[in-house]
Amino acid sequence: MPWPELTTPVPHSVGLSRPQRPPPPGACDSHMHIFDARFTPSPHWPRTPPHAPVDAYRQLQRRLGTECAVVVTPSTYGTDNACMLDALDQLGDRARGVAVVDQDVGADELARLAARRVRGLRVNFVSPQSWGTTTPEMLATLARKLAAHPACAGWHVQIFAHPEQIVAMAPQLQALPVPLVIDHLGRIDPTQGPEALAYGVLRALLDGGNAWVKLSGAYMRSAMHATAYADTLPLGRALVQAAPERLVWGSDWPHTTEAPGTVNDADLLDLLQAWAGSDAVADRILVDNPARLYGFDIPS
Repeated sequence: MPWPELTTPVPHSVGLSRPQRPPPPGACDSHMHIFDARFTPSPHWPRTPPHAPVDAYRQLQRRLGTECAVVVTPSTYGTDNACMLDALDQLGDRARGVAVVDQDVGADELARLAARRVRGLRVNFVSPQSWGTTTPEMLATLARKLAAHPACAGWHVQIFAHPEQIVAMAPQLQALPVPLVIDHLGRIDPTQGPEALAYGVLRALLDGGNAWVKLSGAYMRSAMHATAYADTLPLGRALVQAAPERLVWGSDWPHTTEAPGTVNDADLLDLLQAWAGSDAVADRILVDNPARLYGFDIPS
């Protein structure tokens, strides 16, 4: 039976509907951001961040029925992870973090982040994450540091990159000594779908057993917003067929790449169901996979 509609809208999320199918216990939103006015944006960042604190995100969790969350430091804060860490404190043990650091980050700082339930480092090739230029060498340096640090066992590096950058970096991505997580469907154009060059790289990385893809940000390249991003179905289904055991889903709330008032998060969970093709596969992507990647307990 469909869930009853809400009476109060969630900040940064259009509509009052709930997902057509309630997610299972332990379902994880594996990519979201917190913006809190108590924390100052980096001087390099040109735009005013939204008001999207933890209390607002908890409203989204109640609407969607998710229980776990992965808080990703946005480029807005540069390499200052204070807002993300504060969110982890508020959200408790059902939250994990992905931090942004400079390539000269020290072992003590990595240990401090690990103790606060951070499980990965993000390297952004799309929007500047600090004053410097993001390079493949920076990615490789950070990956080597994680691989060598006992406190970072099981950590991953996460990249946000354009498809052409993924293609150009394919040899470096294949050689990383720690797991690789690729944001937002690799930003692949849905009109190209599985025929895109970048999809071939993603498929090779997935086949190699060391890579994961986030089924998130479908709206970034979709031309079919009014029909819940239906043009992404071939791409999403191809990824599910290729490696259902190494995919996670994320809302990307509060959707800072999109015009305000345009994203219905219930549609995004319904889209996952359409990509997955079955309840069992959707549950794997929402519960089992993020439990392995981020270290959550799987509900018994």
